[in-house]
Amino acid sequence: MKTDFSRWWLLALLLVSFVVQAAPSKPLLMPGKHSLYQRVVTVPGAQLVDQPGDVQAGQPVTPFSVFYVYQRKEQGGEPWLLLGSDRHGTLSGWLRERDAIQWNQGLTLVFRDPAGHDRVLLFRDRASLQQALQQGAERWRTLYQQAVSGQLEPGSPVIAMQPEGYVDIRKDFYLVPILDYRETWLREEKARLLKIASVPLVEESARPVEPVAASPAPGDARKEDGGDDYSAGIVFVIDASLSMDEYIERTRQAVSRIYDQLGDSGQLGKVSFGLVAFRDNTSAVPGLDYVARTYVTLQEGANPGVFLEKVEQLKAATVSSRDFREDAYAGVREAIEGMDWSEHEARFIVLITDAGAREGDDPLSSTGLSTEALRRLALDNGIALFVLHLLTPSVMADHDKAAAQYRRLSDYPGIGSLYYGVPTGDLEEFGQVVDALSQQLVQLVAQGGSVNSSKAEGEKEEEVPAGQPAPPPTPQLAELQSKVARLGYALRMQYLQKGQGNIPRVFDAWMVDRDPLEPARRTVEVRVLLTRDQLSDLQSVLKQVLERAEEGVLSPQNFLDELKSLAATVSRDPERLGRTTATTAGEGASLADLGLIGDYIEGLPYRGEVMNLSLEDWQNWPARRQIEFLRGLEEKIAYYQALHDNTDLWISLDGGPVDGDSVFPLSLDMLP
Repeated sequence: MKTDFSRWWLLALLLVSFVVQAAPSKPLLMPGKHSLYQRVVTVPGAQLVDQPGDVQAGQPVTPFSVFYVYQRKEQGGEPWLLLGSDRHGTLSGWLRERDAIQWNQGLTLVFRDPAGHDRVLLFRDRASLQQALQQGAERWRTLYQQAVSGQLEPGSPVIAMQPEGYVDIRKDFYLVPILDYRETWLREEKARLLKIASVPLVEESARPVEPVAASPAPGDARKEDGGDDYSAGIVFVIDASLSMDEYIERTRQAVSRIYDQLGDSGQLGKVSFGLVAFRDNTSAVPGLDYVARTYVTLQEGANPGVFLEKVEQLKAATVSSRDFREDAYAGVREAIEGMDWSEHEARFIVLITDAGAREGDDPLSSTGLSTEALRRLALDNGIALFVLHLLTPSVMADHDKAAAQYRRLSDYPGIGSLYYGVPTGDLEEFGQVVDALSQQLVQLVAQGGSVNSSKAEGEKEEEVPAGQPAPPPTPQLAELQSKVARLGYALRMQYLQKGQGNIPRVFDAWMVDRDPLEPARRTVEVRVLLTRDQLSDLQSVLKQVLERAEEGVLSPQNFLDELKSLAATVSRDPERLGRTTATTAGEGASLADLGLIGDYIEGLPYRGEVMNLSLEDWQNWPARRQIEFLRGLEEKIAYYQALHDNTDLWISLDGGPVDGDSVFPLSLDMLP
């Protein structure tokens, strides 16, 4: 009996030993790396199972979930992966390798709007892409025309192309992870050949896969003939400081006229107006009453009576601000985040002010947002931002500096700056501009449902009251109207092609990140896919780095190392945010301390400014340049907070409410 018991005990120990050996405690390392683990991102429709080959009892996985790879195994001739949710041995199950994308960095691509430009061609392999580039412009044009027509020659190296319609990643989330890259030159421009995978956030069975993206379907009656659901939201953000009453009243008159025209043309439900007023810091001047206030929401502004009644409540301040700057960015941010834009395809903000704006580093700024951060926040929300800058005479005014601010703030990709400087703040010229701009934006709504003409069928020319001929536009106004027309066309095409620009599911495709026929033009934007929690961690750690640097705790070299550690961690493995820098209350160590910065940075196709910054560079910078760099980091912290709080921008991959696991593709330019 004792012998039998010993035998069973020995067998149990062997089984336990086998189980321990079969359950790896660490993920597999990337080839050639000493500290970076293999990671994958799951595609829509993926399922986790307990054992490889067991396809009957799988658990669905949220698309684009990131896992660590612990083991690779072939079962029934098919490769499988043992995955874990973290790098600490927490195993999740087995997954078919075909349902995962090898993703050894956090970088992904967003295709730029192809309106007015050639679309991106996707090639079978790197060699065929390189050959096509070497063969010159004529060969490239031939391949492009074949792809557009859907008549690729047998054995063509092109296997897909960017969809014709603009795919808005905010509304139709897709992932284009970068798997590999090679650097090259297109004339004088440095370019990258990118190996990518393309996966839309739609079940594979719900969307046909075509070798080349389909052209717009001519049978879509709604988009060809009606466009009944195309609407615009226009929010005026008005400076309500001292002496602005006459401009407030003239704006009210312009909107009143537009309401009359909308009613006459039967378009009244197509446009909603909102109104936000701003002043300046109330701590510095309590008599200003408020910094920013919404007077009319877009929902209220669909009703002319409500809008005009509430506008009457807006009056200019009775006391002066501290100087000739106002917190204009507080008003713009209020319009971006405080309005419900969800019902409107076309979104516009019109900023009206005679003063410069307080930048994020101004002690009296309530937002902490720089011009670039606020511009990015508007674009993230799909909003085009106009500025009507009243160049009123004043010994305190700094109009040149303010104009530079506002030109940058209103710069719309592919269109240019939507800025108008009103000389001397002339009320008559201001009225002409606000009338013309409002009418043109309203016209865009009527054009939104028309494919074949610049005006919707049955739309009337603008009616001018008898005896009041419209004055000819100034050269500056004519230029602005030309830009608005191009902007309207781009927005209209996005709407008309909505749902027709499906991202094809293509694996192991190669592309070039610049247009070979127009090398100065980038065809994609580089983003980092972060969860809401990871963005919060990024903000927290960056804030701690800056604070400790200001306190003198960090030497210049350690400060740069901390920043490099943070930037590299975000690009490579965002899950490690908050655990790879020495600033986190003594926990962990920086990548520099661990000797891992090179491991993290090596092989990244795109790097932020800080990754290539050396101590010698920093010390050679004049103090002014160093201060600008630090201010830029502070402004990014403010942007992270604004982005985190704007829940409309976050994408819930599992279809549930926005939470810490919701994701956002953060622009690489906004990394530390």
